[in-house]
Amino acid sequence: MRLHFSVFIIASVTLLVPDRTHAQMKPWNNAGLSGPPKGPSGPAPRRDLSGIWDAGAGGIQPTGYDVAALFTPLGEKMAKANKPGNGPRIADVSEDNDPLSTVGDPAGFPRILLYELRPFQIVQTANQVLMLYMFEKRWRVIWTDGRELPKDPDPRWYGYSVGRWEDDYTLVVQSFGLDDRTWLDNAGNPHSASMRVEERYHRVDGETLALTVTLEDPLIYTKPWTPLNKLPIRLMPNDTDLMEMVPSASEALAYRKEIASQAKTK
Repeated sequence: MRLHFSVFIIASVTLLVPDRTHAQMKPWNNAGLSGPPKGPSGPAPRRDLSGIWDAGAGGIQPTGYDVAALFTPLGEKMAKANKPGNGPRIADVSEDNDPLSTVGDPAGFPRILLYELRPFQIVQTANQVLMLYMFEKRWRVIWTDGRELPKDPDPRWYGYSVGRWEDDYTLVVQSFGLDDRTWLDNAGNPHSASMRVEERYHRVDGETLALTVTLEDPLIYTKPWTPLNKLPIRLMPNDTDLMEMVPSASEALAYRKEIASQAKTK
């Protein structure tokens, strides 16, 4: 596994430290939980996802997804143009063209879920669900006021999202208008601007969410596929301060210099 920035490596190690519990949270700069909370969690509150959540090691997918069998001819062509640092089509480090690590582009959506689902906070208002991500320190708005997704939107890094409560414990989110410059994961899997993403956040109990993500992109994939299926996500203490993980342009430049220096030594 090749991780591109030193801060990511530090955070990954911190996430895997054993025997961390709620009582061991530091006052500042926490990277996440290492396992589920101990003790009974209690019932799930009705139509409430608010809190700070962490999928632990389950949210970090450095090798990406092996979906080459699902590519359309266009999808295969786009995938071949991508030279990822990991996954089944891993390229030599000198060829790596991952826009996240080599030029400092945003991870975008849904890559922030599929590759770097670090701890995040959910804040609910009367007409929105706000997703505040530790990775990149990004925020995303899910509108819950009944509006429809735009028909022909100007693509955005994090798209356009609307949500509705399917029942008292399940929020279903539809997203559209996603910038096709982003990759889906660290394996260089592509998508088109026509892709639609469905997220299902099911509140299992007081301490646990289950997240399912399904992608539908007929231009790139021959059928819908589900990269995350009921991924368990744990509630963190409400006074948790999260560390900052911001991939910067200067770090991307340093990474490109490292690529060049490794290429010269071959």
